[in-house]
Order: sequence, then C-alpha cells, then structure tokens
Amino acid sequence: MLNPGPIDKVSARRSFERAACSYDSVAVLQREMADRMLERLDYVRLDPQLVLDLGAGTGYAIEGLQKRFPTTEILALDFALGMLLQAQRRGSGTESPRCLCADVEALPLADASVELVFSNATFQWCNDIQGTFRECLRVLRPGGLLMFTTFGPDTLWELRDAWALADGHSHVSPFLDMHHIGDALVQTGFADPVMDVERLTLTYEKVPDLMHDLKVLGAHNSTSGRPRGLTGRGRLAAVERAYEAHRRDGRLPASYEVVHGLAWAPEQRQLDGGVAIPISALRRERV
Repeated sequence: MLNPGPIDKVSARRSFERAACSYDSVAVLQREMADRMLERLDYVRLDPQLVLDLGAGTGYAIEGLQKRFPTTEILALDFALGMLLQAQRRGSGTESPRCLCADVEALPLADASVELVFSNATFQWCNDIQGTFRECLRVLRPGGLLMFTTFGPDTLWELRDAWALADGHSHVSPFLDMHHIGDALVQTGFADPVMDVERLTLTYEKVPDLMHDLKVLGAHNSTSGRPRGLTGRGRLAAVERAYEAHRRDGRLPASYEVVHGLAWAPEQRQLDGGVAIPISALRRERV
C-alpha cells in the first residue's frame, strides 16, 4: 500500500466546515464516546475554573461538562468555524460557552491557564501527537488534567482491507496505537498516564450507508497521499464485493478501536529560570 502521508489540514478543515450542519444527525459513535468520557470524570477530584473542550466540534460535551462543573467557564476550541457556530448554541440557561477557532497543534492560550483539557475524537487529526501533548501541557496549570479519546489502528479495518483489494491507495486515515500515544505522554512530561482501549462496532445494511455516514461526519480521507481523482463505479463495486466477506447476521460491521487517555500536569514543572508549583502547595508557617 502507498504511504498515506500526513493529514492535509486544509482538506480536513474544509470537510468539517461542510459537515457542520449535518454532523449531529449521524454522530452516534462520537456522542457515545463523549458520554463515556464524561462518566469517567465522576471519579476525578477536580474543581476547575476553566475547562478547554479541545476539538469541540458541534459542542455535544458542553452541557455534560457544565453539569459536572456548574461554576466553571467552558472554552470550546475547534479549527472549523462552522462547527463552533453550532457549539455556540449549546449550554444550559444563559451559560453559553466561549468559542475559539484555532488548531489544536498550536493553541493561542497563555501558559498555565487551564485546569482541564477535555478532548473527544480529535487527536487523530494531528500530525505531531507529541507536539500536541506539549501544547496541552503548556496550557495546563500544575496539577491540571488532560482527558481524551482518539482512534486506534484497528478502526475501520474492514473498510481499509476492502479498499486495499480494490486499488492500493490510502482511503482510511492512519491511526496511532495506544502504546505510541502513552509513550508520547511520558516523553512530553505528563505524570501518571492511564491508557485503555474499548472496541465499539456500528453495523450497516450496505457499504454505501457507511460511506454516507463518514461523508456527513466530515471524516473524509484527508491524508496527503490520498487519490485525487474521482473514484469510478467499478472500484466502488469492487470495494463493496470485498467488504461482503465481513457480513455477519445480515449486517456489515464497521469496527472502531477507541483509545482512552488520562494524564496529569506535574505539580512541579521546570521552567526557564525556575520551577512552577501550584499556589495550593504553598503553606504559611505560623510564627
């Protein structure tokens, strides 16, 4: 198979701009992932002043974050303006989130300004995962938390295999494995990383239904090595025939390897000219 190359951010942003108004109609898996992430927050002791919803999309997680942290300000960040226009409508009562259009790999935020970075199904669109984690660590205050999901390499493996039999081009974006992601967290300087994987499966009656959902989500193949021409009916028919080998109980499975990650910004962090420590770590001695 040809080398798929890095993610073409211009192409990916364009796809999500087009998908903004329709995204929620098919984002069943992404909502389930967000709900499971939010449940995990129930076991975390944290009282943040500012939560960064990183790669917020249409803002599905915002109300769940507000429910858990009712006095907290939510900042929704995404690189697709159309998605943020949908996210602005979220929020309970008059508490609408602040929105910021930016790339998660270059955050326009001050150092140590956020207590929680919450990111659902976003990091697979990054070309430099260690650099992305470095940005997350930079904006987190000492003792702050990074919690995220992304997709592992077994995601959409049935579709990838079917395309491989059809033409040998990259038609499914590449995904990093859990161990690579965990290593990147450690190398960046995060403390106490916890990683685990869930296997989730959606089923379809036919291959065009799966491709339709991916298109509506904006989850196009955006690798630089993707084929640039139109895909002919013959190759699409070949993909459908190859995919039929995976049919079970009358349905076609689409597998997703969901990687969960959690890591803390260390309480003490080496900076140029000194060490950063949280104010809560300072205690005044009685005289």
